[in-house]
Amino acid sequence: MNFAGSLGPRPRTLEVQDLASFDRLVSGGAVNLHGWHAQSLDLRGRSAALKSVSVEGAMFLGCIFDDGMEGYLRSRGALIFPRLEGVPFDPYRAALYSPAELYAGLATSPYEEVPDARIYHWSIQPGQRHRVDSTLASALHDHAIGDALDELTRSGTWTRRPIVGVMGGHAAPRGSREFAEAARLGRLLALEGHSVATGGGPGAMEAANMGAYLSQASDGDVQAALATLAVVPGFRPSVSGWARAAAAVVERHPGGTPSLGIPTWFYGHEPPNYFATHIAKYFANAIREAILLELCHGGIVFLPGAAGTVQEIFQDACENYYGAREKVAPMVLVGRQHWEQEYPAWPMLRSLAAGRAMADYIHLVDTVDEAVEVLRKR
Repeated sequence: MNFAGSLGPRPRTLEVQDLASFDRLVSGGAVNLHGWHAQSLDLRGRSAALKSVSVEGAMFLGCIFDDGMEGYLRSRGALIFPRLEGVPFDPYRAALYSPAELYAGLATSPYEEVPDARIYHWSIQPGQRHRVDSTLASALHDHAIGDALDELTRSGTWTRRPIVGVMGGHAAPRGSREFAEAARLGRLLALEGHSVATGGGPGAMEAANMGAYLSQASDGDVQAALATLAVVPGFRPSVSGWARAAAAVVERHPGGTPSLGIPTWFYGHEPPNYFATHIAKYFANAIREAILLELCHGGIVFLPGAAGTVQEIFQDACENYYGAREKVAPMVLVGRQHWEQEYPAWPMLRSLAAGRAMADYIHLVDTVDEAVEVLRKR
């Protein structure tokens, strides 16, 4: 739950995200629910408790009630956001996704039948993005994900471990040198005390999340995991086989180091990877990209990539270009030939940075070890 204010007579905001919290607060003497935001709760059987308190100014988002209670609560001043029928996701959810949730049923069913795929296919139905009910559901969902992400990153170890982003191409296949190096980068960053965040997809993103997840495993276990994954190099032609190989690694190594993935159904043909323990999946790609860059206050490492990675470099550069010195975060580009010759982002970045506060925060290196060393010195 998020508390903003106190449990006084009229709290400003109190998010109630599970039944145990609701029952505890009501039984603890709460008499005024003004400012309560109850999210996706099954409140059937709790009519007596609701009738015993003042509900004026309370919000109920996607909750289920006993017959007749919605009208009663509205008449008492509560604001009720109804459940949206025909939507294959909870637009009022109170938590981020886990791989097990998005891939629920994968062990016995093909990927096309798991929640992640069903949500994507819903989102691309003809005219879906122009329907009021669909756009409302998507917007409510993305707001809920943003709220859950904010709650996560402001709590526990996430406040003590700087978040470092790893950006790179989605095309790096399992079994390749590029994949292994991205995994080593994720592992080294986690061992240095950073939380790793990626775009949550395949390729370098999966590798970095995997390296972070297995950061406490032995070198032999990491190599065995890489070999297991290499049997299914990519998510084409079968997302099912690709995801099952990753699930098998996670099952052999439960409780790995947490990391973050922020993918999008806008690019739903690219499935989320199974190694990001916390998944903030959005419908709106622009929001997702902005939030990912904003969160990485510990800096971003850009591995070799193409159009998407180039876009991310200059989106981050724009924020650093106009930001005050205390807001500038390190940018580390890995691969001199790639970023100077093949996709010459480095000369442009260096020209932009000249004379700006960001000039001291941009780096071009050749190896992931050098990238980690740069961040260690910041």
